[in-house]
Amino acid sequence: MAKTAPATLLPRAGDTAPLRERDGRPGRLGRWLPAATATVFTAGVAVFYGVSARDLLVFAAYLIACVALPGTLLVRALYRGRRTLAEEIALGVALGYVAEVVVYAAARAAGAPLLVLAWPAATYAAVAVSARLRRRVSHAPRTRAPLWWSWALSLAVVVLVAWSAVTFYRQAALTWPLMAAANVDLPYHLALIGELKHHMPPTVPMVAGEPLLYHWFVYAHFAAASWVTGIEPVVLLFRLGMLPVLAALVVLLTMIARRVTGSRAGALAALAGTFFVAAPSLYLGASTGVFTWRVLSWTSPSQTFGALLFAPVVLLVADLLERRGGVGRWVLLGAFLVGVMGAKATQLPLLAAGLTAVGAMEAVRRRRLPAALLGAAAMTGACLLYAQFVLFGGARNGMVVDPLSLMRFTWGELTGRPGSGTAPLGGALLYALCWTVVWFGAAGLMRRSRAPMGQGPLLLTGMGVSGLGAVVVFGHCQMSQIYFLAGAIPYLAIVAVRGLSEVRARAGLTKTAVAVAVGTGVLVEVLLRVVFGVVVPLEPGRPEVLLFRPYAALAVAVASAALVLLVRGWGRARVWAFVVFMVSAVGLPGAWIARAVPYGGGGGAGAAAHRAGASAEAVPAGTVAAARWLRAHSDPGDLIATNAHCRWGYRNPCDSRHLWLAALAERRVLVEGWTYTSSNMARWRPGLQVQSMPFWDPERLRDNDAAFLTPSPAASRRLRDRYGVRWLVFEGLGGNPGGAPAYRAGDYMIYRVG
Repeated sequence: MAKTAPATLLPRAGDTAPLRERDGRPGRLGRWLPAATATVFTAGVAVFYGVSARDLLVFAAYLIACVALPGTLLVRALYRGRRTLAEEIALGVALGYVAEVVVYAAARAAGAPLLVLAWPAATYAAVAVSARLRRRVSHAPRTRAPLWWSWALSLAVVVLVAWSAVTFYRQAALTWPLMAAANVDLPYHLALIGELKHHMPPTVPMVAGEPLLYHWFVYAHFAAASWVTGIEPVVLLFRLGMLPVLAALVVLLTMIARRVTGSRAGALAALAGTFFVAAPSLYLGASTGVFTWRVLSWTSPSQTFGALLFAPVVLLVADLLERRGGVGRWVLLGAFLVGVMGAKATQLPLLAAGLTAVGAMEAVRRRRLPAALLGAAAMTGACLLYAQFVLFGGARNGMVVDPLSLMRFTWGELTGRPGSGTAPLGGALLYALCWTVVWFGAAGLMRRSRAPMGQGPLLLTGMGVSGLGAVVVFGHCQMSQIYFLAGAIPYLAIVAVRGLSEVRARAGLTKTAVAVAVGTGVLVEVLLRVVFGVVVPLEPGRPEVLLFRPYAALAVAVASAALVLLVRGWGRARVWAFVVFMVSAVGLPGAWIARAVPYGGGGGAGAAAHRAGASAEAVPAGTVAAARWLRAHSDPGDLIATNAHCRWGYRNPCDSRHLWLAALAERRVLVEGWTYTSSNMARWRPGLQVQSMPFWDPERLRDNDAAFLTPSPAASRRLRDRYGVRWLVFEGLGGNPGGAPAYRAGDYMIYRVG
């Protein structure tokens, strides 16, 4: 007689989603609980920081119906590799963004931006009509993730959302005038969203007629989302837009890391290395964040958006190099390369360097290059050339060959002499020490591996080394060469973790010994920072050699730990493994210290002042009211003139990053702030302050300012007839250019020209 299952294992009547199934595995409710927890937490944080319930629900519906679901259907149709449901959805979100941006560009150029909805509608229609396609999307080769893995990814997302809230949401208010105190780059991003919302092809809205030679795909996504949902661009930029990007990037990076490291534990370690490890923070004072780098950046949405679209590129290239081909993979690779090309083209040179490293190894080992490698290289090269000479018009945008410029900047911040340009070798040595600590685990790959390494680690190593090289070789007027390194960090972390796993396997190091090594590294940094830490910036008269004292103490601590283990009878392999894990963990406390620094507040006192927004006292009254009135009562094609060119509180010398009018009014301005234009950055040379350089067209600026400094009907007509100006926005100036103002609010007066 068959035995009856125990009553405790039988689901109750009507219970269709038990927490656990009969075999002990989690049921449907249990499998979705981690994702639901992260979603609820994220929604709660967004609501707490000012997002309305209406905006939150509409954005969630838009994300599911117009991005994630159609993108996932396309992934199922084209990508036959095995993946979990979370990985499939993350790939679908990334592909959905690419499709949305491409279709939106065409729809906006045709004058019908809501035609962007045609692509999800067409996707649903194709699946409904084609029986073959329905079979393909309904039989995707998926694997089920362990429940602990789902909870780990959920926890990672929760931590990153909490970090975003503490360091960004609290600093970037949705209300005025607190909004003006946010990072100085945010009005620039907001203005570009307004430009893409109303114009295609886009130009620089702050200086009429200037071409937009910049990574603008993320702003096209924000513009499309605003059209579809009706959500204000500022809410998308300051609160909602990067949240799904953050979650999808976490999943895709662990997907890549799991393949390269060979384990889920290794993938989580690589994820921790990407987001929660930084340069050791061995100094005391305001400059503790000077060595930090952020893969996820709310103040650079193009960097974060590009990082998401680049992750599938790396995944697909690794598949193709391992002879897991198929037409679908090539189609997806082409689509994602196009997305990266317009989202953050600085990722493409990294990929080219990685492919070159693989090609060099294949040429030496097999004396031939695989067809997949040649195909991927050709596609990468084509996108790189198109981006440089078509999208960016060959402009250098402030990038020059200036070896060790970032190191000179760092040294100046630490020594208290910013801009001195002295002792670049000292700064270079500090950076070398920090990079050695952070990615010391990669040393484990220098010896022959027990298992075949494959081409994945070599591809990622080439990408990482090129990112480090670009930071060393190039200079930029806004220190933006750091984005080459930011793009390479996740893949350097994966290589380092793979090296750590090799070291541990060769030495037979136990989990307990690994935990002790990591704990020792964390303790060493904390103690060194307190006992031997140096207060930076250095006080006048203190010798610069003091900056190396904490690192000398670190070397002594590491050597002492190794000596103690040797005396206790440990073999050299085990001692080496312990030291590698110990040194690699030294950056953990530094990461949390750096992550606590708000956006615009890291990198020392000089950098903080350089990136911070205006104080509430310096903001003119009525800014938002005037800009919103102008948006409601003018045509998107109308041109505005204003007397505001300098940041509030930074008028002498003039910091030409005044961008709030174009940002809030969503209109083009004859001349507002010109710092970020290609014409301005093309004139920059090392040693100059790009934000303080004068406007390159003095006649235009003279004509513009004459209408405000000596207002008259003749001056207004000149702006109208010569430049096409339709509106004058006076900020803090009186005068009458002719007739009564069309609108007045606080310190603003708006006049209609003609």
